[in-house]
Amino acid sequence: MKRAFDFVISLLGIVVLFPVFVLLIFAIKLSSKGGAFYRQIRVGQYNKDFGLLKFRSMYVNSDKLGLLTVGNQDRRITPIGVFIRKYKLDELPQLFNVLFGQMSLVGPRPEVRKYVDLYTKEELKVLDLKPGITDFASIKYRDENNILNHQGDPEKYYIEVIMPDKVKINLSSYEMSKTVLGSVKIIFLTIKAVFFNK
Repeated sequence: MKRAFDFVISLLGIVVLFPVFVLLIFAIKLSSKGGAFYRQIRVGQYNKDFGLLKFRSMYVNSDKLGLLTVGNQDRRITPIGVFIRKYKLDELPQLFNVLFGQMSLVGPRPEVRKYVDLYTKEELKVLDLKPGITDFASIKYRDENNILNHQGDPEKYYIEVIMPDKVKINLSSYEMSKTVLGSVKIIFLTIKAVFFNK
């Protein structure tokens, strides 16, 4: 049931949002050199790597300077990137990941291998779940970049505070996120948090 919901909604979303995709592609390519899309290897369900899709919001090769984004004034972020990050528009291409069954609309945000390698045995249980575009942890840490910006050592704070809390939230909220009704509620709360800051 959940897979059918993901498939139908992701396909519908791609069709309905096609004009937005086209506008964003043009805006991204006009604002900086490089392609409009960015593919990053993340760790998915059962500890398997997959290519997560995003609209490119940073200058080409910026990921080589660090995996975490700290604050909205990070110089690696392009002019249009600031806008699309604010409203999470850079995540829209992940509808294709959902369509192809690599992700769900709602589920734990997939991490990069570097941080998954730091998981405890208990935290590794989160990899039994299919990753998603949004979840309760994403709502709580929707302003994660700015939180990190106020830390003396952003990466240490992420590893020791934010990352474990995200995993804890995802494991505790799994029963809700695995149902269609629960997923709809989390999607609604995500939209409310992103666009209305509530």
